Amino acid sequence: MASAGDESEDDIRIQQWRHSPDIGRPDFSEIRVILLGNSWSERRSVGNFILKKEEITTEKAPEQCEIYITQFNQRTVTIINTPDLLQTNLSEDKLSEYVETCITLSDPGPHVFLLVLQPENFTEEQKERLCVFLTRLSDQSFDHSMVLISTPRERSEADDSSDLLLKEMIVKCQYRHLSLKNLEHPELLTRLSQIVKENHGYVSCEVFKDASQRLTEEYVKPEEISFNIAENEGLRIVIFGKREDKKNSLCNLIMKKKQFDFFKLNPFKKNFPPGT
Repeated sequence: MASAGDESEDDIRIQQWRHSPDIGRPDFSEIRVILLGNSWSERRSVGNFILKKEEITTEKAPEQCEIYITQFNQRTVTIINTPDLLQTNLSEDKLSEYVETCITLSDPGPHVFLLVLQPENFTEEQKERLCVFLTRLSDQSFDHSMVLISTPRERSEADDSSDLLLKEMIVKCQYRHLSLKNLEHPELLTRLSQIVKENHGYVSCEVFKDASQRLTEEYVKPEEISFNIAENEGLRIVIFGKREDKKNSLCNLIMKKKQFDFFKLNPFKKNFPPGT
């Protein structure tokens, strides 16, 4: 067994962050959290833990991102729960689609990426996939990330490699980590608030938003749209497509103003507090 003198600098800093004093009462009016990890059941449990109610009930991981919104003491908390993004057979197109969906649902940007990981089965492939996803979202993603370690099951000597991978992720997240075991709801909200304060707000994903906007404008520009319609006649257009956000962008482009809201038509938005 390693002695205290054998601890690495990373080990010491990990312990220091975990036991650093709380910053007090959560100080935010709104916080948007994206849940990532290698187990749907654990992400579901963490989502319900944050929401303080059993809102997420599906047994299998969804095929699309899901969004849940609740309020605590006049503070809005948005949870975006993701599908199984870490599976190695996930196509590049699907991964890019999930990236864009996360950006859209967390508009104007996510505050925190909560990485729900199990030390006993976290693999090198999953770590690489997680890093790819986060860097595609933004080069600031790790500044806004924290590892949440789920309650471990029976362990074996083979788990040492997983522990090392988990430690590497914690270091990437600037030593931010919590253990789900014995975790209290106020402490988690406090730590999330701390990340928001340290980074002065949310992650900027403007690179992807600009690219999406340019793609829409390449197909059609407002000044190029003209219709020979009598003044008292109307025009009815039916727009088909897979992506609600793209269809809404096209509608707003045609109308020359932001009249269509993605969230009003979004099938993934659910469980809103009254008045939202």
